[in-house]
Amino acid sequence: MQAIICQTSATPSLFSAEGFVGLIFLVTIGLIIAGALVATCARRLVRSVAGLALCFTGVAGMYYFLLAPFVAMMQMLIYVGAVSILIAFAIMMATPEEGDLPSRRISALAGPLGFATGSLIFAALAVLGTRTEWQVFPRQGSADMKHMGTILLTGHSLVFELISIVLLIAIIGALVLARRGRN
Repeated sequence: MQAIICQTSATPSLFSAEGFVGLIFLVTIGLIIAGALVATCARRLVRSVAGLALCFTGVAGMYYFLLAPFVAMMQMLIYVGAVSILIAFAIMMATPEEGDLPSRRISALAGPLGFATGSLIFAALAVLGTRTEWQVFPRQGSADMKHMGTILLTGHSLVFELISIVLLIAIIGALVLARRGRN
């Protein structure tokens, strides 16, 4: 088997295929970061859920870049479609009007400590990423849905069951919130 080696003499232009794919990749990363910031920093619960759905959409884009379109589709269907909408319905059933989140007391060390921890993790992953010799593995198997369904329901049935447990927990949580009513 012959190895595929891509050698470029110059950096790719934005108007080339590599440059455009790189731009879409950066937009996907931006979706994840923006969604996470909105989900964690918004004062209203509905905006937090919208940020969560935006973050889930970016994660689905990452799965697509990792050459896993089936997992990306499941991410969109389960997390963006089902879990985010279920959380939104639970919020609408639990609160009569859209109110602010309760104020929290945050320690003065929380920001610097979180920034230091995030910077340390980023630096460790950057060093790991630059010092690792990455290999390109050839694709194995076919990409048809019948084969994927057979593998999913035989060899990877635990993952399939874990996805159903996540949906079950989300439904039970929505029912618990709905049972309390609008008091």
